Amino acid sequence: MAALHVYLGATFKTGRILALLLVTGYFMQLVTNCYISLEFWPARNSAKVQEPLVVLVWHWPFHADFTPREDVCLELYAIDNCILTSNRSMYDRADVVVFHHRELQIKTSNLPQQTRPPNQKWLWVSLESPTNTKRIHQLNGCFNWTMTYKADSDIFLPYGTLMPSDRPSNFSIPKKSGLSTWVVSNYRKTSLRAKVHANLSKQMPIDMYGRAAGKFLPSEMLLPTISRYAFYLAFENSIHKDYITEKTWRNAFMAGSVPVVLGPPRANYEEFIPADSFIHVNDFASAGKLATFLMGLWKNSTRYEQYFNWRRTHVVKMSTSWTERLCNICTKFPILPQSKIYHNLHDWFHQ
Repeated sequence: MAALHVYLGATFKTGRILALLLVTGYFMQLVTNCYISLEFWPARNSAKVQEPLVVLVWHWPFHADFTPREDVCLELYAIDNCILTSNRSMYDRADVVVFHHRELQIKTSNLPQQTRPPNQKWLWVSLESPTNTKRIHQLNGCFNWTMTYKADSDIFLPYGTLMPSDRPSNFSIPKKSGLSTWVVSNYRKTSLRAKVHANLSKQMPIDMYGRAAGKFLPSEMLLPTISRYAFYLAFENSIHKDYITEKTWRNAFMAGSVPVVLGPPRANYEEFIPADSFIHVNDFASAGKLATFLMGLWKNSTRYEQYFNWRRTHVVKMSTSWTERLCNICTKFPILPQSKIYHNLHDWFHQ
């Protein structure tokens, strides 16, 4: 009987060990492809220093069917010694592997299945806000660098920027026939921007376009349409630090309309654009006071034109080409930290 107890105890213990190993193996399998060697070698050894930097794009953003020529960065942007490729057979040669989050969000198993070379750097790319970015926690510990709209990213990727102009401005304010407009497709009545619009529209005329309004605008008509209005409602779909999207840069600035912004605090906007180039919703105690201000401003041409003073010295620069954005990795590579790991990518992104 004692022997039987010993046998059963050993069997039970062995079963627990096997179960533990199976569970451990399961979780190890989840993180195997995110493994980053703690042995940080020099970024590129002497034998490889003369070779072009290889940037492998694991998924071209938004599943675009695009295969760049290896010399595309040199040909289009005069960036030499740089290979941009989506050819996965070059994985073992790649210095940087780029992952666009939208594709990982759909399926995290889209990560490489091959063993990760010890010197290889992984770069996480996203232009979405934290509110609209899911399943980041599964990628904790996977990435060395980030490339996002956040100013503290390793590679800062803003939606737009103001560049000093090297020639006199020939800008003239487009002729205005309406007070304000808003182009929106994703409209949820419970969202902050929908509530602000609902209150504001009771106080002043706002012409709506886009899928939500049942007035589709072809891309070639977007800016010409907005340009006819004095103000554009550049309302962000979520509020996060540095999250200032094309709604301000393209829809308002490039159309020649003054943006009325709803997004991060005014101080954050002023880190990127002049204080007198936009009107912030938060500066007004009520929708009625904002409406009164806008209608009064439109009637005072001298005051209104002051919102375009920045155009005397600067121009809007927007990068909409993913090829240009990704080629820029080669220019930033030499100054990026070589021993960095985002152990908690989720918390960093939500700061």
